Amino acid sequence: MLDLKALNPQQRIAATHTEGPLLVLAGAGSGKTKVITCRIAHLIENKGVLPENILAVTFTNKAAKEMQERLKELVGSRGKGMTVSTFHSLGVKILRQDIRKLGYKKNFSIYSTSDQLGLIRQALREENDSQKKIDPDSILWKISGAKNALLTPEEYRPQHGDELDLMAAAVYPRYQALLKSCNAIDFDDLIMLTVTLLRDFPDVLSCWQNQFRYILVDEYQDTNPSQYLLISMLAATGRNICVVGDDDQSIYGWRGADVEKILNFERDYPGCRVVMLEQNYRSTGTILDAANHVIRNNSKRKVKALWTESGPGRPIDLIVAADDEEEATTVVERIETACFRDNLNYGDCAILYRTNAQSRPFEEQLRFAGIPYILIGGMQFYERKEVKDSLAWLRAIANPEDEQSLLRIVNFPKRGIGEGTVLKINQWSMERGIPLFEALTRVDEIDGVTEALRAKVKGFHDLLQEEMEGFSRPGHLADKADRLFRRIGLEEELYRTIDEPATARRKVENIEQVINSLAGFENGSANATLSLFLEKVTLMDEDRFSGKDKKEHGRDAVTLMSLHSSKGLEFPLVWLVGLEEEILPHKKSIYEDFSIDEERRLMYVGITRARRHLTITRCLQRKQYGKMQERQPSRFLEEIPEQLVNLQQAAGAQALNEGEAEKMADDFFSRMKGMLG
Repeated sequence: MLDLKALNPQQRIAATHTEGPLLVLAGAGSGKTKVITCRIAHLIENKGVLPENILAVTFTNKAAKEMQERLKELVGSRGKGMTVSTFHSLGVKILRQDIRKLGYKKNFSIYSTSDQLGLIRQALREENDSQKKIDPDSILWKISGAKNALLTPEEYRPQHGDELDLMAAAVYPRYQALLKSCNAIDFDDLIMLTVTLLRDFPDVLSCWQNQFRYILVDEYQDTNPSQYLLISMLAATGRNICVVGDDDQSIYGWRGADVEKILNFERDYPGCRVVMLEQNYRSTGTILDAANHVIRNNSKRKVKALWTESGPGRPIDLIVAADDEEEATTVVERIETACFRDNLNYGDCAILYRTNAQSRPFEEQLRFAGIPYILIGGMQFYERKEVKDSLAWLRAIANPEDEQSLLRIVNFPKRGIGEGTVLKINQWSMERGIPLFEALTRVDEIDGVTEALRAKVKGFHDLLQEEMEGFSRPGHLADKADRLFRRIGLEEELYRTIDEPATARRKVENIEQVINSLAGFENGSANATLSLFLEKVTLMDEDRFSGKDKKEHGRDAVTLMSLHSSKGLEFPLVWLVGLEEEILPHKKSIYEDFSIDEERRLMYVGITRARRHLTITRCLQRKQYGKMQERQPSRFLEEIPEQLVNLQQAAGAQALNEGEAEKMADDFFSRMKGMLG
């Protein structure tokens, strides 16, 4: 039930603003999700706005789901028909209706990163005549950046003129052509093609503008140019747009986010209302004071300062360790002590670091101490090979033009169709410009393929055709998938090819989880289809940079995660480790064209994850390239007032400092003796 009196004055102003553009600058822990959901509920309950006229967009599936659940509590079934989605899900919603206008079929596949890399490698083989080693990931990164900037293959120009840039410019057109030949699009296309569709077909744009009359965007500071333009186009006529975000938490510049978009919102929407949410409901006064002092050193920002009605709390502990091994040992000892002393759970503790490579010593010490931990950023369920293999079968059935999936399954499980045969069929289909699936039916026309192999290829095609017909009939998706996997002998293949039975069993259980997931999807949707299930699975990939699935593990364990993954989360106790120059701030921001301001925002995000207590650590030396190197304290430490910090030296650091002092004294007396003869 909606209760606007439960909001503080600034929250209430934002929630009850109805007409015209609104910018809500929401500091960390200021209750922005509450404001967004109350504003939507206010529109429906008090202003009579139809739910289908409301669009709320956020960046992760987890955030969208949380918003939907809160809205259900506030308005119940009266919110039915509202669109609450991620940017990519919004793109799918629009493209499914009208993508034919762009030359694609309605049953297009959405390629994951691994699928994309397969096409990049194919394009590289065709374009890279010199056979120089080119990293496919780097090429994909360049192409993704181009798409986020809305640059087509024809418009893309190398930025630096180096070999990688030149190769990306050469590969991009071929990569895009390969995608289209598979009736597939990638994640970046979900936005770029949607923008293209709305730009080139005014009637389509008008239709969606009429539907989405009230638009809300969460985490607006994270939008890239293509997402920004998509929202701008949809909001152009009604101007009833509300964006919520915090320029001080803009930390995704490396993947295209542009902090200027939120800083320039008032210029883009003249006459807009600006509301500041500065009251923090998460952290102690000391933690907020430290965060405020750090972030005020950034020049390009909206001036604001977090405050709380809670007390100051304990000082921040700053621990100086001799090296990264002592750093890890000390942190783990402190976690044990804190949990025992304060009767806390391990799940109340988090270790945050700038780069994933820093996790190793902490993992080792936690294992040694017998403390359970969760490493955010490890291999996700849908990234596992056996899961990808099973999904490739389902993708090929849903979209037989999905050549990446066809190539993955044509000899999996093994049916005697070797790589040479597959290469011949694929080459033959490309030379004639026909789909690979059609080439399977015309294998008799391909030279160099024996009768026995032709029979196997036709058998594979016929099996797929039968399954396509079966899955096209409504209902029983999980049962059909189960029968398919049994029919092709997926379980037997895993036990045959994996020596360790326990490992094989785990992989079989993962296949069973795919079937269970399909059953759950079917039970939760009145119009469940295989294509919609695969769409849902692929869109989960957009949470790959986020740690927001942590609580779903259901384990009482210490969380290890990067600062980027920690955004949006909070923990009673936080250890922010590795506060040294070239780590935080990262060396790229010091020596290359990266932003120190963004590194400072990353520090700000790390500090504001802590609810009750924050510990910061740094090392005097750290092993690099097999050698111990001296380390300099991070410049960000100097920005925290001394009175907020309790400085402590670990035993090894103390001994190291005493040894350094003794050595300096010896050197001084040696020089004096030399001078006096």
